[in-house]
Amino acid sequence: MEILIKASQFILSLSLLIVLHELGHFIPAKIFKTKVEKFYLFFDYKFSLLKKKVGETVYGIGWIPLGGYVKIAGMIDESMDKEQLKEEPKPWEFRSKPAWQRLIIMLGGVFVNFVLGIFIYIMLMYTYGENYLSNDNVKDGLWVQDSLAINIGLQNGDKVVAVDGEKLRKFNDMTVAFINGHNFTIERDGQTIEKELPVDFISKLIDRRKNNEGPIARPRSPFMIAQVPDSSVNANIGFLDKDIVVGLNGKKVKYYDEVEALLLENKGKDITIDIKREEKISTLNAKVSDEGKLEVVAYGLSVSDLSKLGYYDLTRIEYSFAEAIPAGFRKSYETLTSYVKQLKKIFNPKTGAYKGLGGFISIGSIFPSEWSSETFWNITAFLSIMLGFMNLLPIPALDGGHVVFTLWEMITRRKPSDKFLEYAQITGFILLVALLLFANGNDIFRLFD
Repeated sequence: MEILIKASQFILSLSLLIVLHELGHFIPAKIFKTKVEKFYLFFDYKFSLLKKKVGETVYGIGWIPLGGYVKIAGMIDESMDKEQLKEEPKPWEFRSKPAWQRLIIMLGGVFVNFVLGIFIYIMLMYTYGENYLSNDNVKDGLWVQDSLAINIGLQNGDKVVAVDGEKLRKFNDMTVAFINGHNFTIERDGQTIEKELPVDFISKLIDRRKNNEGPIARPRSPFMIAQVPDSSVNANIGFLDKDIVVGLNGKKVKYYDEVEALLLENKGKDITIDIKREEKISTLNAKVSDEGKLEVVAYGLSVSDLSKLGYYDLTRIEYSFAEAIPAGFRKSYETLTSYVKQLKKIFNPKTGAYKGLGGFISIGSIFPSEWSSETFWNITAFLSIMLGFMNLLPIPALDGGHVVFTLWEMITRRKPSDKFLEYAQITGFILLVALLLFANGNDIFRLFD
């Protein structure tokens, strides 16, 4: 059922983005009286699931969910229709139109993707606002358990204040900032310390998934008891669900890591434990195992849980529609720049970022297992901006490739030959298929890794 919910959201989001992207080509083509022969969601090699001709255009749904297309008469595109190009150009064909009109037609899809992403972010800001843990509010620093965090030099109580000199505004942005960054600044015991991120940080981040490790670092959390196994050395001393450890041997503690440190100092010893229960403090006599454990299961508390317990204050920002507009633009810009930085690292073999390249399984997996309108539209906005940028890359077979050739024609007054465009389209198509196979191959490899 979980897979079905994720897959349904993925298909819905992808279908919306493809239809609107192709509509971005379709509308200016119609405005400039260019014949559009097909308008398709997904590809229809050999046959279609659905199709209907309205006027001069066949509208349909293909069976290969790898994208979609509009087939514009007189244009060398995915269809590789060479027969049409052997004839003399007709007035309604793409190749007969002025270069500026062809440029607008080709940029239409990318334009729609960017506008759609910005619009969704604006509406999300207006509808939901922002609710996050400010990095400034994490006054007592990090809880560091992850081996990668330790290896890059983080310790319990450190506060990451900036990455690449840019102040960290939201605590949850830390991992993405590390992915995009090269160095970071921490505060430790009143001192400011600069540290470099290893070149292969992303590679190590990807590899850690094999060990199912949690976040790189969390805000420091209390030691809240969830369960006491019958086999525990403290099975019958009186621990209850949601007891919070606030003291050991008379020494006050606030966070889980402080409790861990004191337990290790008292391996195999009998100790007193102060627990907070419904705003009252009680003292229990307990035993520490030879491994330095209480042998209890503790809660993994979310930021929302910690806020309810009073450990952190979440920042809540509500926007009027007028205020949501610049906020939506800012979010779109941050999304785009972050994606571009990550893409650059993919092309640097030393980072190992290429190992994280994923296909449809990876994209589908980012959707939640339960329906959430806010999450769905956040992901759709991100994918729309990502799709717009990817299509703008100067690769033949993508919109960006056609744009480059058209700009070249406008600057030099020399139009590339149909044969050259045909070979360029084939080359670009091969590159895209290779990239598609690599990305989806990564997905399949990870399933069995």
